[in-house]
Amino acid sequence: MISRLKTVIGAVALVVITVLITVSVINFVSIPVPGGNVILSARDYNNLKEMNKLLGIKEFLKDYYYKDIDMDKLQEGAIRGMLESLEDPYTVFMNREEYDSFMTHTMGTYEGIGLVVEKGEDGYITVVAPIEDTPSERAGIKSADKILKVDHKDVFGDQLEQAVSMMKGPGGTKVILTIIREGVENPFDVTITREEIRLKTVKSQVLEDDIGYIRISTFDEKTYDDFNKALKDLSKSGIKGLLIDLRSNPGGLLDVVVDIADVLMGKGLIVYTEDRQGNRKEEVSDAGEIGLPMAVLVDGGSASASEILAGALQDSGTGVLVGTKTFGKALVQTVQELKDGTAIKVTIAQYYTPKGRSIQGKGIMPDYVVELPEDAVMGEYKQGRDPQMAKAIEIIKGRIR
Repeated sequence: MISRLKTVIGAVALVVITVLITVSVINFVSIPVPGGNVILSARDYNNLKEMNKLLGIKEFLKDYYYKDIDMDKLQEGAIRGMLESLEDPYTVFMNREEYDSFMTHTMGTYEGIGLVVEKGEDGYITVVAPIEDTPSERAGIKSADKILKVDHKDVFGDQLEQAVSMMKGPGGTKVILTIIREGVENPFDVTITREEIRLKTVKSQVLEDDIGYIRISTFDEKTYDDFNKALKDLSKSGIKGLLIDLRSNPGGLLDVVVDIADVLMGKGLIVYTEDRQGNRKEEVSDAGEIGLPMAVLVDGGSASASEILAGALQDSGTGVLVGTKTFGKALVQTVQELKDGTAIKVTIAQYYTPKGRSIQGKGIMPDYVVELPEDAVMGEYKQGRDPQMAKAIEIIKGRIR
């Protein structure tokens, strides 16, 4: 009996040792070098092979290309090409100037024309929305416009960040955009004077019948504090309902929009994200809520973070949506700063509304679809030039009664 037990234990030990040796052979590679061998993991070995290929091409170009090569520019091009191969317009490389510009915009002030753009499916740089009360809006730039040239130089969606950098510049200087617009036969030029953009992201007022109105144009680092102040001022005025305007809001910071949703809605799920491994991260609100009849205005320029807020309020039943279908951007990016002051912005997850809706490329359909006429002026609901706002006020009045 003891002899059989020893035999079984010995066999098991042999199997374990064999497996360990096999795993070691699979996961590690021995590379001969002068004076001995170097042991690398299989992952490091594969990375080394890939690097050798890139370095080999780099050395070949240095030796044989017919012109002198700017090696920094070559490296930057290689990184951009690597990210562009993912075919994700939101995963990009940013050089120092582009990264500084990006961070400045996130903080709420920069010099430029106030325009949010993306790479369209057709490869053109496409306007998501002009930012409210900025040079681009005053110049008449519209959502869905295509930008062909900046200062008469061709620009393409594949070089989105470079084109954005070209549009920015010192206040008082001019930039010329060549635009294609649906319904207009030929491309046309628009000259815009740059200025220092201090993004006033929140505006508020009391409308008729004690309805509070808050307009949010984007979500930057200052938006939550400005929103809270506006809401407290309206509450002191004794409002009985609330209208939130997210039209032409291109989005912004996730944590900011989550904080605002937490103020408005009761206990529940605000949004959740999933990465490629299926890891789920939830953002939830506490039990505190504003407790007022609420409507939210949206349109095709409402994107990303503004869609998170709209989706949370719609799914939770906190408010109804009025307007037209939103843009449909449900991808989450993170920014990784590199040691030399450059950075990469990478899509790491996709977000879903509380009811599990994926809106990427689809948008959110409002509860009440109301088109906006060509001669519309936002806010002029009494003159009939903002039927979306008029409908939202009508709904809130009905709920107050």
